[in-house]
Amino acid sequence: MDLTDSFERIPVKIYPSIKQASINIAQQIAALIKEKQKKKENCVLGLATGFTPKALYSELVRMHKEEKLSFKNVITFNLDEYYPIKKNAQQSFNHFMHLHLFNQIDINPKNIHLLDGEIKKEEIKTHCREFENNIEKAGGIDLQILGIGKNGHIGFNEPGSSINSKTRLITLNNSTRISSTYEFANISEVPRLALTLGIGEIMKAKQIILMAWGSGKSTVIKNAVEDDVTEQVPASLLQNHDAVEFVIDEAAASELTRNKSPWLTGDCEWTELLVKKAVVNMAMKLKKSILSLNNKDYNEFGLSDLLIEFGDAYEINLKVYYMLRDSITGWPAGKPNVSLPNHPEREIPFPKRCLIFSPHPDDDIISMGGTFQRLHDQGNDVQVAYQTSGNIAVTDEFVTRYLDFSLGFEAIVKIDSKKTEKIISNTRKFLFAKKINQADTKTIRNIKGLIRRCEAKATCHFVGIKDEHIHFMNLPFYETGKIEKKKISEKDIKATIILLRKIKPHQVYCAGDFADPHGTHITCFNIVIESLKRIKTEGDLWINDCWLWLYKGAWDEWNIEEINMAVPMSPDQVLKKRFGIFIHQSQKDMVTFQGADSREFWQRAEERNASTAKQFADLGLTHYAAMEAFVRCHF
Repeated sequence: MDLTDSFERIPVKIYPSIKQASINIAQQIAALIKEKQKKKENCVLGLATGFTPKALYSELVRMHKEEKLSFKNVITFNLDEYYPIKKNAQQSFNHFMHLHLFNQIDINPKNIHLLDGEIKKEEIKTHCREFENNIEKAGGIDLQILGIGKNGHIGFNEPGSSINSKTRLITLNNSTRISSTYEFANISEVPRLALTLGIGEIMKAKQIILMAWGSGKSTVIKNAVEDDVTEQVPASLLQNHDAVEFVIDEAAASELTRNKSPWLTGDCEWTELLVKKAVVNMAMKLKKSILSLNNKDYNEFGLSDLLIEFGDAYEINLKVYYMLRDSITGWPAGKPNVSLPNHPEREIPFPKRCLIFSPHPDDDIISMGGTFQRLHDQGNDVQVAYQTSGNIAVTDEFVTRYLDFSLGFEAIVKIDSKKTEKIISNTRKFLFAKKINQADTKTIRNIKGLIRRCEAKATCHFVGIKDEHIHFMNLPFYETGKIEKKKISEKDIKATIILLRKIKPHQVYCAGDFADPHGTHITCFNIVIESLKRIKTEGDLWINDCWLWLYKGAWDEWNIEEINMAVPMSPDQVLKKRFGIFIHQSQKDMVTFQGADSREFWQRAEERNASTAKQFADLGLTHYAAMEAFVRCHF
């Protein structure tokens, strides 16, 4: 018996990937447009902005170009807009919609309706009423596309918004502004106000599809779908709509009862991983160590089936305890001359060739700095590949600082370089006259990339890595000079394949943390996965001995039950990792594009590593100062 519906009060569709989910929604939109075309009617769409609908709009553009899907009968109304903001600002939703959709399809410009971030404040109420009147004149919204904020907001309707709220000017919560910093250099530049379609107007839509991607949205999805309706979680108000559907990926669905506790929603197959997950979650919720759980705990927690299948609680406890214990190792590349059948890594070969892929020039030390050091100190052949330049995360102030140093250096050593002086002079002039949102020149991007490259190189020297083992890939997808990046190209994959074939690693470490605000981590991950798969398909023998380990740490962390390898750190090792992170001075004190976390990267890393260690200790394992966690990925 499937009891999912008894928990989920809104229909939810879960897809393995953002791409598959977005394709499904695009097909629904296309079907609606075509149905309206047959009836010679207009199709009225409510549209959203931000990272969430990008893949959807990309698929709609593809369908227009390759499948001749026409948008001539489509009328659009966008949900919201920052206030005040110029229409042509890179962060404006006006700019976003034209860039990602409108400029690439055959929609009539007169049919595009966007809230105006430039309107005078005294005219806002009239503007909002006119916007709602235009929706009514168009016949109402046939299909409304929504995203969801981490605090449950839809549009910019923040917690506390009434179900009857109108289109209006609203003050943004600080949490929303922090989440929006991925579009801005820092939080001070994020507008404090916004215009938004009211929840009352959203609820008038004939059909609603809410999209959500990533583990960062998993908790609020659970709150909106399974918990009681409350204005403190505006998305939960959608439970009152007759034709609403949530379309999410597996990561965003991770907190739903059907995934978090599948034994409560119906029959399930008790795999080792599911047993581990069930017992660990029970122990953490009851605040008990694994070995202190008893039969009563299992019965009251809904795990009586486990007792029937595996016997006494003691036997199950031991099984899970050993799984956790065996994941802990101080030898991340395997321990030589010691037979440990349940060790996370192979004993042979040793030493191993280890290749660490770092999306940005500091992810290696932030996310796995302790493991990085251990791999080197234990005699492995460690090489690092910095996948992108990371140049957009360097402030202009840092560039001027290095320009001053360059001039001072030339004066000290008495170099007469008129060409250098001209470059510096032109760079200074540009920076002093630079407008908000203006893209850097290629020279400035190169300078910013050089700053980060020097920091990364210094970090490798700090660990003990030789220059010939440091690789700066500068993958083309990243080099736009803007927040918006290119799609993955053959050049990105070819460069990665060449490096992999050159090194022939036994271990590859790669970022599995997809919560970074601009999507660089997941893009870099996809490039590595595609490269490894192609090498395997083409029959390279060494690839059969290559293991892929995924790390997190800068933006997120693995759940305790997911961890396949936990590398403990002493207090001294924690400090050494901190000093390694400090080498990246351009990323210190004020983190550019910091996302929803206002702390510096070293603070995030230490808190997460300490939290992982504490969770192991709370479950009855040895209490270390910190732990870095890894999940093995099969490709």
